[in-house]
This record gives sequence, C-alpha cells and structure tokens, in this order.
Amino acid sequence: MGIKVQSKVEHKLVELKAKVEDLDIVRKKLTILGVRRIGMFRQIDVYFNVPKGRLKLREVEGSNKAELIYYERENIAGPKRSDVLILGIQEPEVFKNLLGKLLKTSAIVEKTREIYRYQGTQIHLDMVEKLGNFVEFERKTPANARMIKINRQILEKLMEKLGINPENLEKLSYSDLIRM
Repeated sequence: MGIKVQSKVEHKLVELKAKVEDLDIVRKKLTILGVRRIGMFRQIDVYFNVPKGRLKLREVEGSNKAELIYYERENIAGPKRSDVLILGIQEPEVFKNLLGKLLKTSAIVEKTREIYRYQGTQIHLDMVEKLGNFVEFERKTPANARMIKINRQILEKLMEKLGINPENLEKLSYSDLIRM
C-alpha cells in the first residue's frame, strides 16, 4: 500500500476562537445575518509533537480521506495571524500508522464542527469533547501587514455582530487546552 498525497494548500489566515455557552444563540444570529451553512462534520484531530508549530492529522467521519495540517500561529487572545500548510491524504489509516511510528502523539481532539461562510470568513461552531462549545473565525489574508490589520478588524466587527464577549477569547489551540 502506498501513501498518496492528494493535494497541497498553503495560505495565511487571520483567525480567532472564543468559548461560548450556547451555540443556539450564535446560530440564530448567524441566520439573521444571512450566512451560508456548509454543513456539519464529525472531526478527529490527532496532534503530534513537533519542534516548531503544530502538526495534526484530521479525519472526518464518513470520509476515506484525511488532511495533514501544519500551522504556526500566534498564541494571543483575539484575531491572530496563522501560516497553514494542508496536505490531502488518500489513505489516512496507513499514514496515521506511519506518523504514529515516527512521532509521539501529543493530543487527540474530537469535535462536531458546523461550518458557515459569511463575506469571506469561515465560521465554525465547535462542540469539542472535554472542552465545551466554541466559535472560530478563519479568514484568508495576504501576508502584508496592512491587509492582516484590515482582516483582524473584520473579525472583530463580526465578533461584535454575534455578541461574542472579548473576555471569552481563547489564545490556545484545542490540543493545548486538552493537555491542561
């Protein structure tokens, strides 16, 4: 059995994450804004210890493909810049076994993710096992400082529209939170 990389995507993001009590309230506000619902997915992210950044293998229930995701991100509350590399993997079990032999698993994050799109921003409503409910925003951005600043402001305005309390912003990844 060979391991096939199906695709490669590299991009820069501005993103934020906030803990929320009630995702239904956020859903209602999203409906009022007229966002487009993409779907709901059960995801399992296996994180591996790496010297720099974060590396995870994401499997989506019901799919025979996976994504190997490497990212470097600022650990700050609020909108943060992130550099992301995603490889589409066709044989996830073989690849997961190989990674398990080469690298130590640092965390496993299981979640149900509801995905929406609104004016260039991807919105995730996450129900994360052992952690609770979160809202995440991701917005692709050019690497220049001016555009990163503009995209951060867009996320801050969306946060206000959805009534997300700035005190609930999370600076850590789910893998960091699960290991605490």
